[in-house]
Amino acid sequence: MALLNFKRKTEEVKTTSPQMEAFLQGYSIEVMPRTATKVEDFRALLPADTRVYIAHIEGTPIEDMVATAKRIADEGYKVMPHFPARIIKDAATLENWIAMYQGEAGVDQALMLAGGVAEPHGAFSDSMQLLETGLFDKAGFKRLHVAGHPEGNKDIDPTGGTANVDAALRWKQNFSERSDAKMALATQFAFEAAPIIDWANGVKSAGIDIPIHIGIAGPAKLQTLIKFAIACGVGPSLKVLQKRAMDVTKLLLPYEPTEVLTELAAHKAANPDFNIESVHFFPLGGIKTNANWAIQNGGASAAPVTPS
Repeated sequence: MALLNFKRKTEEVKTTSPQMEAFLQGYSIEVMPRTATKVEDFRALLPADTRVYIAHIEGTPIEDMVATAKRIADEGYKVMPHFPARIIKDAATLENWIAMYQGEAGVDQALMLAGGVAEPHGAFSDSMQLLETGLFDKAGFKRLHVAGHPEGNKDIDPTGGTANVDAALRWKQNFSERSDAKMALATQFAFEAAPIIDWANGVKSAGIDIPIHIGIAGPAKLQTLIKFAIACGVGPSLKVLQKRAMDVTKLLLPYEPTEVLTELAAHKAANPDFNIESVHFFPLGGIKTNANWAIQNGGASAAPVTPS
């Protein structure tokens, strides 16, 4: 039934442009254990082989993370769990997590990030320290993604500017050149295309050739997006939401990422060597809402997995 539903949605409501459809090919999406439980079957919503990130929030037991990874992998998806450095106590804990993910869910890709806690719980404070352990290469991970920040990051550069973020990018570039794993920069979400394009071009000009997977907030209530944007440190593009909030005709309408993605898709079509490789969705308004928006806008060209 899930397969039939997916095909019907795709055939009946796809209204996108060829540029948008091409740009959304291979998009990824992020879930948490508690949000994944609200989805009866991902095969009714996502194209086959979609990469599904699993966000690890402080306090989530590793057993819940691994169980979610196994469930989603069993439904036919490429699973990429978060490894937040600041909540991993030590190298032995990291090695145990890797073994659990591999042994129970066949995981061979990961997103490394500092994590959203102020003080480290143990030996690690940033993603570079996780990579330096060599445990991911030792375990044969095929993909290692790291964070990118189109609008800077005040946790990394508390006095402003991007000096520390830029230094971290250079380190990650160097690591990518000595690792067998494929790498990508999975970025924080932003709401305005022009600054994203400028940042991506600047990354390339600095000699960083790691592909970019651009973070995009999925459809959600405006109040919800503003709350998350402030909490996540979204920078200048927050003004896009603030301007929308001042327009009473749009205040109660849900935000959709159509404008920012249309502009990025057009830029990619005009500049095929543009270093944004794919789109990564943060489904802040719900996984089903985001997945249905993607279907309607061309992100469903790949055949879904047939449920057993």
